[in-house]
Formats: sequence, structure tokens, C-alpha cells
Amino acid sequence: MAAEGGGKEMNEIKTQFTTREGLYKLLPHSEYSRPNRVPFNSQGSNPVRVSFVNLNDQSGNGDRLCFNVGRELYFYIYKGVRKAADLSKPIDKRIYKGTQPTCHDFNHLTATAESVSLLVGFSAGQVQLIDPIKKETSKLFNEECDFSAQWKRKNSCQHLWKVNWNEERGIEGSKTSEEALVTVQVRAEGLT
Repeated sequence: MAAEGGGKEMNEIKTQFTTREGLYKLLPHSEYSRPNRVPFNSQGSNPVRVSFVNLNDQSGNGDRLCFNVGRELYFYIYKGVRKAADLSKPIDKRIYKGTQPTCHDFNHLTATAESVSLLVGFSAGQVQLIDPIKKETSKLFNEECDFSAQWKRKNSCQHLWKVNWNEERGIEGSKTSEEALVTVQVRAEGLT
């Protein structure tokens, strides 16, 4: 029953409260079950990237999602915004020791329920081609400098990567943007 004068109800359920030990907060399932909580770093956080792909499988759960947190890369079934993914059971999880993922993208043209190509770029300049469904041995390309990568369509099924090189790393002896792009294109076309 509400008290007169605009007071709150006595039976109201609180979603957060503060004590001298700290703040207690009711968390949604997706946040509560998040694997490996990353501690807050006030000096600058690592960017988190998210990539989606639709595999058009028969079960109706064709959407897949990939995201990175620090040195970890996760691959999950995405069930939409109304239904939380079970973050304790990834389809694939990779932890990198020497470098960290900075960008990734799926090849939407060749993605099937049995196989999907995921292109991952790392802070040290490497490009890795992985299949998180088959979990096959990965292919590692290039070790020059930072970039962002995405799949581009060239003819019917050839793999072509668009690579945007970070010009801030003007290391003497490193390749120019055009030279590096040609090298990556040649290697990518050799995969078909």
C-alpha cells in the first residue's frame, strides 16, 4: 500500500542497492553468465568487435556471431535480441598469447551450415583464416602491420580481401599499402 504524499510502495522489488561493501545489482542472464569477466581498465580498454553471418540452416538458428574480448575470440549461435545466447557454451573459443584480435569478418558468400570462413586480423599485423565450425588447422598470412579486413566479392567464388593498412606505422622497409594488398590478394586467390 502506498503511503500518502507520493511515497513508494513498501512491497516494491529493488533491482540494486548499496551497502558499505559495495553496489549490489540485479543482472540479466546474458551479463551474469558471461565467461571470463574482463576487469575494468581505466587506462584504456581494448576494442570489442562483433561479426554476424547467416548460414541458412534447416533448424532456423542460422545466425552466428563472433566477438573478441581482449586476447579471446568467441563464436556462438545467435538467437536474436529477445533470447539470450548461452555464453557458457561457445561453438568455438580461441585464446591468443602473443597478439590480440583487432578485427574479423565472415565470408558471407561461401558460408554454409557445415563450414564458414572467418578472417581475423591481429594487433601484430597477421591475418588468420579460420573455420570455427570445422575447427581445422588455421592458415596464417602476412606479418607486416595493423589493418582492418573484410571480404569482398570478385567474380564468382574467389576470395579477395580488402585490407586497409594503418599508415601510422611507417616502419622503414615495410610494404606500401598497394604492395601489401597485392600480396594478400595473390595469397587469397591461391586458396580456391
